[in-house]
Amino acid sequence: MISIAHAQEVVATATAETAVQMNFVQKAFHDGGWPMYIIAIVGVLTVFIIVERFMALMKLTVDKDDFMDKILGMVLRGDLRGAITFCDSRPVPLTNTLKAGLVSAANKRPDEEIQVAMDGAALKETPRLEGWTTFLAVFGNVATLIGLLGTIVGLITSFGAVADADPAKKAELLSKGIAEALNCTAFGLLVAIPAIIFYGYFQHRIGRAITEMQEGSMNLINVVVSNRDKMKY
Repeated sequence: MISIAHAQEVVATATAETAVQMNFVQKAFHDGGWPMYIIAIVGVLTVFIIVERFMALMKLTVDKDDFMDKILGMVLRGDLRGAITFCDSRPVPLTNTLKAGLVSAANKRPDEEIQVAMDGAALKETPRLEGWTTFLAVFGNVATLIGLLGTIVGLITSFGAVADADPAKKAELLSKGIAEALNCTAFGLLVAIPAIIFYGYFQHRIGRAITEMQEGSMNLINVVVSNRDKMKY
């Protein structure tokens, strides 16, 4: 059995290690100089967009296969009004796109106008999916560039100080400048890497959602055209 004293010792050790790590991060941030604050702001904005897009895409997507099965089943029975009401129950890009086609079909519009209505709705809904995702790529590049700028500034400052310093102080000044340079590079990459990774991930999810809208509209128009005689207007 683990004694209370041993448990307290483990907790104390973990706390001490955490404090050491926090002190290391704080020291690295301080040593990096002013570019670190700019990178930190970019990092906060990056985290905000990542969280916001995760939540938004969860709300803006549905189970495409299940939804299409229900909608096409209603259309095959000629129940256009029921299909429109079903789309209204979950207003997301896919359902809004198909609703535009269903409304045109319910108004007895030609096949071409039904397709145009769905294409227009898909174009209108795409920006809702994308949101501020593009800025993740921008922030990824900006964080990297600011990190490199901090690196260059640190090296210039370091070598400038070394040139005029006392020989006994040269090693200390050179070490300080190199630390500033490397901390800026590391912090910039620390922000840039997740920003670019999540940009690719969100682009994949958004592209898949757009493809689902296109496939859904094609399936719907095919079913509507083939079952015009069953429609209840």
